[in-house]
Amino acid sequence: MVLAGIAVGLLYLSKPLEFKAPAIPAAPSAGELQRCAVGGMKKLQVAPRPTRLTDLAFNDAAGRPADLSRFTGKVVVVNVWATWCVPCTTEMPTLATLQRAYPDQVAVVPVSVDVEERLANARDFIGVNEPLQLYHDPNFALQRVLKIPGMPGTVIYGRDGREIARVVGEADWAGPEARALFDALLK
Repeated sequence: MVLAGIAVGLLYLSKPLEFKAPAIPAAPSAGELQRCAVGGMKKLQVAPRPTRLTDLAFNDAAGRPADLSRFTGKVVVVNVWATWCVPCTTEMPTLATLQRAYPDQVAVVPVSVDVEERLANARDFIGVNEPLQLYHDPNFALQRVLKIPGMPGTVIYGRDGREIARVVGEADWAGPEARALFDALLK
């Protein structure tokens, strides 16, 4: 009996252990998302083929290098903005509302392209749009890397790190169309 137990134990140990990463739900189809491109989200452009972009570098509020890896597993909303851009400052409170609506599932990442001399203004402005955090692109490179032709510019990444959609220009991130979009992305 003891030998049988040892044999079973050895057989169990000889099998390789399989570890499975938690499954990341698939993003909704482009057609499902395109239906959200109305009203306050009418400028939404759904990516025909979601692509991964991992080399987005910017700084956090303390000036330390940051990237999107800290938001793995969340839907990430990268917003390129500046204090001198009126549509940027107009939409920022709606981005704050979006972040409050999905605190654990969505990461709104507002990246200011203000020059160093205006960074204090950007910090003050983000301060009144809690819970948003200040991120900064001191070289204005992010707009070029993301191929955003104007500001504000927003790129939405799925939980798998692939670009799902983008908006060039002002959008209402707090309206019912944005809610429908993020509810679809998070189901």
